[in-house]
Amino acid sequence: MTKSPGSVIWAAVLATGLLFGCTSHRSQPAWVNGTSPDYSADQYLLGVGQADSRPSAEQRAYGAVARIFTARVEAESKDWESFLALEAGSATRTERRLTLDQLTRVSTDKVLENVRVLDAWEHPQTGQHYALVGLHRAQAGTALSERLTQLDHSIESDVSESRQASEPLVRIRSLRRAMKNLVLREVYNTDLRVIRPSGQGTVAPYRISELTGAVEQVMTATLAVRVEIQGDQTDAIRRAVIEGLLREGLPVTDKVPAGSDKGKPLELLVTGAARLFNLDVPDPRFRFVRWCTDFVIADPSSRQVIGAVSRGGREGHLTQSEAQAKALRIMQQDVSSELARILAGYVYGDTAPAATLPPSVCPKETRGDGSPKPPL
Repeated sequence: MTKSPGSVIWAAVLATGLLFGCTSHRSQPAWVNGTSPDYSADQYLLGVGQADSRPSAEQRAYGAVARIFTARVEAESKDWESFLALEAGSATRTERRLTLDQLTRVSTDKVLENVRVLDAWEHPQTGQHYALVGLHRAQAGTALSERLTQLDHSIESDVSESRQASEPLVRIRSLRRAMKNLVLREVYNTDLRVIRPSGQGTVAPYRISELTGAVEQVMTATLAVRVEIQGDQTDAIRRAVIEGLLREGLPVTDKVPAGSDKGKPLELLVTGAARLFNLDVPDPRFRFVRWCTDFVIADPSSRQVIGAVSRGGREGHLTQSEAQAKALRIMQQDVSSELARILAGYVYGDTAPAATLPPSVCPKETRGDGSPKPPL
């Protein structure tokens, strides 16, 4: 389990709390003002903290070092946004930022484990505590370089597997793993540039845009997703489902791709039904509409069911038409995002096919005139 930055900082604070004795009977050290003749900037990356207590001062000093890495990663994340946006799919910018924060924690936490308390001082008049923490550049740089080498081997292995495989999903998933490791490598490499006095990192074996383009080419040549919908508002629901799938980078088409010299194409099918029912509810102000959807995602060639989405709800508004429009909007958003999440997770290898399917929510019974009975 990945440690949080706070846990890493507090662990280091507790581990070093007794390293120094009384610090209040000597003159103010130079590092309090940001410079230190004993710990040169060429050898150490330093952070200074000030607080009413020594543990708090040490924590703030660790935080000062952590912010150096976080700020650099934020500044250079523009190059990774195409991948991060794909990770978040149709999600909000907040969720994209959460993905970036997760990547940052993976690397920065590892770097912070090498930060040590170098000195501490208490002001004899004010009682304020000061702490100096430092990261030895050469030692941390060696550890990061070894990690980058490991990631490079993994990336090359995944790219090679994708080139040699004949199964479309194997090719896509191998490239996808390579992309994830490449983005993680860029975060580590950014940390390495912060640590090295020269500001230089190491050259990556591929560019993120290069692997993104390779995934798109494989998917266009070997994968097709078809969408078939019955019931009410089929055109509107179908458009919403297709837009959700396209945002995940999934190729939606009515034509089966020709495939490639490595193997046959794969066709995945999204089928479902959507229903809207006017509800006779004794309300003097509002009119109500109930909606329901039942969708199944399958691989027709293997007869494997990948997943299913069954949703339902009730919406109200001042008029029947406004209630129907509101129900349609919610149905589009809910169903399209969930279908896209399930199918993208399967194609990219992030999730396995569903072991059990949700029960159907749309009515199966009919009235005497043949029309479906609305759900209760």
